[in-house]
Amino acid sequence: MRPVKNRGAATGRAAGLIDGRSQGLEHGYHLGRCEAVRAIVPPAPITLRQLRVLYIPQGFPAIDQGVIKALGSLVSELVVGTPPEMLTAAAQMRPDLVLVLNGLHVFPENHLQQIDTIRAMGIRTAIWFADDPYFTDDTIRIAQHYDVVLTHEQSCVQLYKENGCANVAYLPLAADTDVFRPQQVGLNYRSDVCFIGMAFWNRVAVFDRIAPYLSGKKVVIAGGLWNRMKNYKLLRHSIREGWTPVEETAKYYSGAKIVINLHRGHVQEIDNRNSRSVPGQSINPRTYEMAGCGSMQLTDIRDDLARLYTPGREIAVYRSPEELMGQIEYYLSHDQERRAIAYNGLKRTLQQHTYVRRVEHLLQLLGY
Repeated sequence: MRPVKNRGAATGRAAGLIDGRSQGLEHGYHLGRCEAVRAIVPPAPITLRQLRVLYIPQGFPAIDQGVIKALGSLVSELVVGTPPEMLTAAAQMRPDLVLVLNGLHVFPENHLQQIDTIRAMGIRTAIWFADDPYFTDDTIRIAQHYDVVLTHEQSCVQLYKENGCANVAYLPLAADTDVFRPQQVGLNYRSDVCFIGMAFWNRVAVFDRIAPYLSGKKVVIAGGLWNRMKNYKLLRHSIREGWTPVEETAKYYSGAKIVINLHRGHVQEIDNRNSRSVPGQSINPRTYEMAGCGSMQLTDIRDDLARLYTPGREIAVYRSPEELMGQIEYYLSHDQERRAIAYNGLKRTLQQHTYVRRVEHLLQLLGY
């Protein structure tokens, strides 16, 4: 019987080698096409402004680093401060502009007193909210202390205007395409379906519904609180608990055939501070980041999506858990269509949704 076992093992190894070689060729072909797309999209034009900017980051590396690099190429002098020391940095630098990202979570209790003092020094201030509308109970109060309010959430523009902010503009987020780019990754990063994010309750409901279907696929789910799921055991082997670093996120996106985007729910609950139930109408930063990695994205629909990506051509959409499962099944068996959407989404991101282009727009909105 021993020779039979050896023949079986050898056959299994051979099949594994063939399958691995096939997957490697497929991944290599996809990367080559992605690099061809990157090669034909010219870099964004740079207009250097004689402008001195103090930037105060939120602590969102995927956003902060993109903004910092963009500002560094667009203004003559940039200093990156910290939330506790922004007043000290402003007093020393005397910048033309203090730009703050978000102003939440890691910002100290005297944040607004610091901003009021900076404004009293004759220094212009602007804040760019990246967490809207989920913390509007706090951001409405914060916004009133700034000269200019920028928000990535279109539903919040009128809200801030109605609460005493004279200068408010909608400014979407973007992708740091130096980080979120197609890349060669090992087998441990490759999947049929990938989702990265916290298990907010609306996400739990969807993944509980599709868990039996996903349990038969090669799946990666990364983030915290996924033990909230009733069907957690079905996907436990696929879940990477805890925060995923930015570089790791980009690798998982690059290795996935399909990446699911499911926006956070906006209703007031334990995870949100949105007692007015301001609706979430704008796409999240992950939308740009997934596309920047050359991944085909399946996303739920937000009101501004069609202005930023073309559904069916540059991004795929779903409206229910049932439609999501159907779309996954379809695109996993239609490689050419899946790849075409991925390449088109990558191209659109490089053309219009980099941080250089977004910060250029930001400076234009501010009149610089």
